[in-house]
Amino acid sequence: MNGMIVAAQPEAVEAGALVLRRGGNAVDAAIACAFVQGVVDPQMTGIAGYGSMQVYMPRRGVHEVLEFYARSPRAVRDEMWADKIIGEAPDGFSFVVEGQVNEIGHQAVGSPGNLKGYTTALADYGTMELADIMAPAIGHARDGFMIRPYMHYYMTLDQSALGRVPIETLLRFSATGRQVYCRGDGSLKRPGDIVANPDLARTLERIAASGPDIFYRGEIAQQIAADMQAHGGLLAYEDLADYELRRSAPVWGSYRGHRIASVRPPGGGVSLIQLLHVLESFPLGEMEHNGPEHLRLLTEALKRVTSDKDTHIGDPEFVEVPVDRLLSKDYAASLADSIGRGEKASIERMKLKPEPNDTTQVCVVDGEGNAVTLTHTLNIPSGVITDGLGFMYNGLMSAFDPRPGRPGSLAPNKGRTSSQMPSIVFRDEQPFIVIGAPGGTAILPAMAQGISNVIDFGMPIFDAVAAPRISVTSNTIDVSNRVPRYVAAALESEGYRVARSYQGFAFAALHAVLNDGGTLSAGADPQRDGMWLRG
Repeated sequence: MNGMIVAAQPEAVEAGALVLRRGGNAVDAAIACAFVQGVVDPQMTGIAGYGSMQVYMPRRGVHEVLEFYARSPRAVRDEMWADKIIGEAPDGFSFVVEGQVNEIGHQAVGSPGNLKGYTTALADYGTMELADIMAPAIGHARDGFMIRPYMHYYMTLDQSALGRVPIETLLRFSATGRQVYCRGDGSLKRPGDIVANPDLARTLERIAASGPDIFYRGEIAQQIAADMQAHGGLLAYEDLADYELRRSAPVWGSYRGHRIASVRPPGGGVSLIQLLHVLESFPLGEMEHNGPEHLRLLTEALKRVTSDKDTHIGDPEFVEVPVDRLLSKDYAASLADSIGRGEKASIERMKLKPEPNDTTQVCVVDGEGNAVTLTHTLNIPSGVITDGLGFMYNGLMSAFDPRPGRPGSLAPNKGRTSSQMPSIVFRDEQPFIVIGAPGGTAILPAMAQGISNVIDFGMPIFDAVAAPRISVTSNTIDVSNRVPRYVAAALESEGYRVARSYQGFAFAALHAVLNDGGTLSAGADPQRDGMWLRG
């Protein structure tokens, strides 16, 4: 069995595939890919972002989740923005406060985890040297890369009418951003233009030579801390120096004879498994795919699971999460019974958005059967780039609830609730689908639909990730433009509010590798610029 890698950026996929061809394993390939993603998709992720990854290495007896989520700085206080609340995004992804200080600028930044995650995974489970793994990313930063269609779409995304800072404003926030992302006449660069970032290349070279400690405790950490202090940021040197990732076993569930391994809270794996448990009560495979009844059942299941997520899921170091109850098949059956009786659920939101997509994904399976699925992000990019360093920081703080006393409320050194759910579906005790997606709160419906498309509807993996989808993160059903209009009309006739996207491929971006008895295939969601390659 040859290896296979899939991700949302061709340059990153190629870097990972070449690692596999040089004898590297799935972890080596995933981390090489991840470093390149942070260079060639710098509003999606980077070394100052955060994420989670699931690692399965059967010959070594390893099956582990590495959690390198960003954490709020120690200077945070639960009431600091309580009197500045403007509203909540309808999908529950983020909150808007006066001055948007939780979204743009130095106060928006949390403790970054990506670099710690990448280097820990490589040291523990990889076979190659850090400098070799980072070389492709350094080359792209130094020599430049072309702006791809999706990258440009995101650069020009304007959600100001919905309470968000336009991405172009974030790109222009720093002197480095204006230099790197704008043409000589000051206009934003266009598709096909070259983006080179020599400051980032030098920063990556320093890390490749010295290791991650230079970023968390050394000279780079001091540069970060000085910039934050000079501009009223919350992040301090101690936040960087004390940052540690967490390790955990996967959480488990099952769906029609398949075992599902995903990530624990504050990640989104419990919600994915709960949703699949609810859907298991219905014979989806006998229904018209994306027909009215299929989408009605999916909508009602999503509403119930989303309400549970909003109520219960948070950082388990700060809140008690009833994982056993949420994963209980009996509880899922009770939710399914209420759906079967025709009861409609409601998701309550603060009043004030399309889904933010500031995340990316890589999935790898190698020739020895090792599997990695890695989701990493900047949340919403903060716009902050420290002079001379080249990378943009995460915008973690907009995702915390500024209302005290809730699972997602502000607190010092706290991880935010995340929709990331890098997952592996097992069939006959072997990895069958290695899957993940960017897309904030739209990840949950996309992941469930992708898995169901394979198991219930027998789709090949590319068809499964590319099929039209819906997203339900509020009391509105968002539908892809390829969902038939007669289906939307049937749902509206039952009293549902339906919003049609202008995009044919929408709502998170699934990427997956399918292993069918040793024969690998892969799918990259067409809405991004991705692809797959064999190792």
